[in-house]
Amino acid sequence: MIDTELYEAKILYPFQEKTINLILEELSSNDKDFNLLFQLPTGGGKTVIFSEIAKRYIAKTGKKVLILTHRIELSVQTSKQLTAIAVNNKVINSEVKDIPNQDEYNCFIAMVETLNNRLNDDKNFIQNVGLVIVDEAHYNSFRKIFQFYDNANILGVTATPLSSNKALPLNDNYNKLLVGESISSLIESGYLADAESYTYDVNLHGLKIGSNGDFTVSSSDVVYGNYFMQEKLLFAYEEVAIGTKTLIFNSGIETSIRVEETFKKRGYKIRHLDSTFSDKDRKDVLAWFKKTDDAILTSVGILTTGFDEPTVMAIILNRATRSLTLYHQMIGRGSRKLPKKDQFKLIDLGNNVRRFGVWQDYINWQDAFKFPDRFLEARLSEVEDIEFEAKFEFPRGSDDVFDLEKLNSFNIKEIYYDCIDSGKKGKDAVEMSLNNHFEVIKDAAEDFFHGLELMGVLGPHIEHRLKHYTKCITKSTPNYYKYLIETYLRQLRQKLRANLDDE
Repeated sequence: MIDTELYEAKILYPFQEKTINLILEELSSNDKDFNLLFQLPTGGGKTVIFSEIAKRYIAKTGKKVLILTHRIELSVQTSKQLTAIAVNNKVINSEVKDIPNQDEYNCFIAMVETLNNRLNDDKNFIQNVGLVIVDEAHYNSFRKIFQFYDNANILGVTATPLSSNKALPLNDNYNKLLVGESISSLIESGYLADAESYTYDVNLHGLKIGSNGDFTVSSSDVVYGNYFMQEKLLFAYEEVAIGTKTLIFNSGIETSIRVEETFKKRGYKIRHLDSTFSDKDRKDVLAWFKKTDDAILTSVGILTTGFDEPTVMAIILNRATRSLTLYHQMIGRGSRKLPKKDQFKLIDLGNNVRRFGVWQDYINWQDAFKFPDRFLEARLSEVEDIEFEAKFEFPRGSDDVFDLEKLNSFNIKEIYYDCIDSGKKGKDAVEMSLNNHFEVIKDAAEDFFHGLELMGVLGPHIEHRLKHYTKCITKSTPNYYKYLIETYLRQLRQKLRANLDDE
């Protein structure tokens, strides 16, 4: 539910005015195909900033502005902000098939999938666009739109300039990153509430890493849905956040429903919300949460973006994530400042603070933008045991092709230490691993070329296993890991060629 009172024309903060001028200067001093990425923490007013940029750009150039979002809530939120500063705008939703009166509007807001369908039917669906603004630019769904606006400037805005797909880095599409105020600076200047962090050690054994690089929902539901984790969550709430308006973030729906049941039994005011709710039900729950003192809202995958409730006093991460972006999005829901709110509480039940550092820490976003692989590897490798806690989850249908029991029963960490204890070389564990992968592929392959295809399917599992190996040895470097992977794959190909017919 969006509160219209939040969309009155606002007086810009000094740092926002400075930022707007910097961005407009960058755009005007570069060619029309120049793309700029802008980073600002959640709560810094990205919507206010890019709405004002749209207004000034239209006034200066006479060209139109297109704003892309990935959720309807963000489209409506942006439209109301533009209307508040007197920018004529139109939201392009699924009901808008054409725009016969588009000269009446200076700015258009569109969901990416809807606009992509319209542009594929008519590439001139919106005319005279000089600037495309991409909200939450770290999502990769926006890339499909860029081809239609290669003669326009693109301005991406995000709190975390890291692509949602590490294979598609943001520096592929953006020429430069402009970094805004830091979290600590916004706190010191009184623009954001500070986070007081409380961490509870949890055993993440049983979590599995999916093909997207994060812990899977199914394994998270198993870990967080059990009685002991529910009790730990309840204990943490009662110790730190009892009597405050609280948001609980979960990975899976089953876990969130269990949380609601557990807290209700203790007599707490709590509601559950997830993406399967209808618009009406979602608005009803959010309205209840807004008006109810000390309310608790337990949710799944719906309140990380496009949700603004400044009265939240506590954030509970009842989940583990390997996504720095998601980590910041969840915590940012508590950072809105109020006259009587200078601080909020953060309860971490997923070893996330340990994995990423405290929310207020300085982050070198330029390094993340220029060298995303190195940046992510360095942060995740700070916790040497996290990947040992997690099991690899194969893509759906793999059990129809491979002997997964044979693959899962091979624990390279245990075999490495067995080799060391028996006087063998630790590297022997890699040779044994290679034979294990070879046997599984050979048993499933029809011929050599089919074997190469299956080898490609197992590529992420091979990388995952060898990363475990490098955690066991000293003086392992990214270059050594790269060498290890290349050598392993080359030897595996040779072994398959020698044992499978080329048909």
